[in-house]
Amino acid sequence: MPGYLNLMLVALSAGAMDWESPASAEICGRCHRAIHGAWKESAHARAMESRLFQDALELAEQTGGAQARKLCLSCHSPVAVRIGDLALRLKVSWEGVTCDYCHSVREVSLVDGNPKARVEFGPVKSGTLKEASSLAHGTEYSQVHGTALICAPCHKYRNSLGFAVLTTFGEWKQSPAAASGSACQACHMGRVAGDVVDPKIKRTSQAGVNLHSMPGSHSLEQLSRAIAARLMTSREGGQLKVTVEVTNRAAGHKVPTGSPLRQLRLLVEVEGYDGRRYTEQRTYGRVTVDARGKALGLEHEVFLRGARDVSDTRLAAGEKREEQFSFALPPGLQATVKASLVYYYSPMARDERQQKVTFLQLRRLVP
Repeated sequence: MPGYLNLMLVALSAGAMDWESPASAEICGRCHRAIHGAWKESAHARAMESRLFQDALELAEQTGGAQARKLCLSCHSPVAVRIGDLALRLKVSWEGVTCDYCHSVREVSLVDGNPKARVEFGPVKSGTLKEASSLAHGTEYSQVHGTALICAPCHKYRNSLGFAVLTTFGEWKQSPAAASGSACQACHMGRVAGDVVDPKIKRTSQAGVNLHSMPGSHSLEQLSRAIAARLMTSREGGQLKVTVEVTNRAAGHKVPTGSPLRQLRLLVEVEGYDGRRYTEQRTYGRVTVDARGKALGLEHEVFLRGARDVSDTRLAAGEKREEQFSFALPPGLQATVKASLVYYYSPMARDERQQKVTFLQLRRLVP
């Protein structure tokens, strides 16, 4: 049996040299099964196939032509842009931010405008393991893969008007997380139990792997971990005073971050025992306008025509705010107070599940 296994591994190694480059994630998954399985659940894997992105891509191309299409694909299908497959004829181009793209990055430069990655597709794959070895390809330790720089090319972007559309990397640089040396990977690619290589292919002493599902704002767990809230009430004559303390306690960037259209909303509802209902809300987000001052409400508009933010009410990393509300409520009338935090992803979503998610609710009975 050992001899048969060795022959199989030699054949696998020899066959690897015949792979097309860049390789499909399915090829990587033959050996890196745990990593591949997690990645397939990620927003990176769905970056191209997302219906929201497809709609935005179509509108962007109608507005800005081939250059706008290339701009969108540079982050949603970076392989396609690198190899010139803008028509998306190859399977690997539909795999979003795929394995062979990230593990072919050699360095990232912040010089001359938007961050740029130097990518070398080929038989050598780069990553954070210093003593990695492979039977199927060469390996190279990469310092940049353990830093926030690896994320910068797609999470920091200024458009042709000089407007900072994507600011996540810059927000992180100004955060307590950056000051303490904690990079993006600490929250989004934490170390978990798992095998870098399937044990059937190669036995290894490594019992941990970086989480490649890379949970972000679509993760209830991440949202609940990042944002905390506290609900307080008091009475003053015929007024019910409600205070909600909202804290960005864990995110190493502003909340919300990413697209300027994303919003975090705090909804406060009061229901009196006499049937009266009251509702108020606070919105945390950006309001982006074009050069003429027109507010923009579609993804492709803010990327192509965004000129400035007229307001930015997002929660900075570590920031705490007290939001105060007042409702007319007769003395002695009992009421239920509910505070909800709702994350809005995109106004373009037709499916409510893709548009928003409620991740925190607080209730209090006011006697």
